[in-house]
Amino acid sequence: MSKARDVIRIQGLRVDCVVGVYPHERHRVQPLEVDVAMTLDTRRAGQRERLAHTVDYAATANQIAFLLRSCRFYMLETAARALTRLLLAPPAPGERRARIQEVELRLTKPFALAGHGVPSLQVTRDASDVSLTHEKKPFGTVDILDETKHVGIYRLNLAPGGVIPLHVHRTMQESELVLGDGLLCQGKPVSAGTVFRWPKEAPHRYDNPTDAWQSILCVDSPPFIPEDEVEVEGEPADVRPLPPFIPTAAPR
Repeated sequence: MSKARDVIRIQGLRVDCVVGVYPHERHRVQPLEVDVAMTLDTRRAGQRERLAHTVDYAATANQIAFLLRSCRFYMLETAARALTRLLLAPPAPGERRARIQEVELRLTKPFALAGHGVPSLQVTRDASDVSLTHEKKPFGTVDILDETKHVGIYRLNLAPGGVIPLHVHRTMQESELVLGDGLLCQGKPVSAGTVFRWPKEAPHRYDNPTDAWQSILCVDSPPFIPEDEVEVEGEPADVRPLPPFIPTAAPR
């Protein structure tokens, strides 16, 4: 059987975020336009009509928007590196989606030149360009997707019955996107696409009461500091979750 090179595109995704190196860009959001083409084999999805055999573009758009809003990138090149590594990473344990073979990504700052031009960056990356570091943890595993001097991007994978105990951060700013249904956060059920932004000193925990692996996309700024994950006792913080960037209500 020949190798399929089908393409799923998301065009014109506009995300308001902090991006840029100049002082005026660090203190206000600006629109960033994202166009992405993902090459993969969709033949199984076409036969079985299941999202698990392709790429859910609403979930993908949510992950792209989450990273852009959370990471506050200084350069388009850094944003492109992080986004392509996320998209080309193998599916998380328990994640039901096809593996993406290649990504073509264009990032555009429509107002950066005040109407005198429109700067953009386009990159093409292959799955062979991405090699992840995996770490074993008491709750399951961690995939290190990318780290710069400013941020770290991680995928936290909770095994069935796994628990990330109540803890706080005193240095790191942490944002998290729930990738699947079934986790408990602060003892309450949370659905895929839910975002949490944890203030410093806010106690938080996750439990996986299901019989399947569950994953969380996590951004730490600065990159993860082991001694800054301090287990505590007491009550979880009352932090209101944020809704998905795009609702994901499609059946799987």
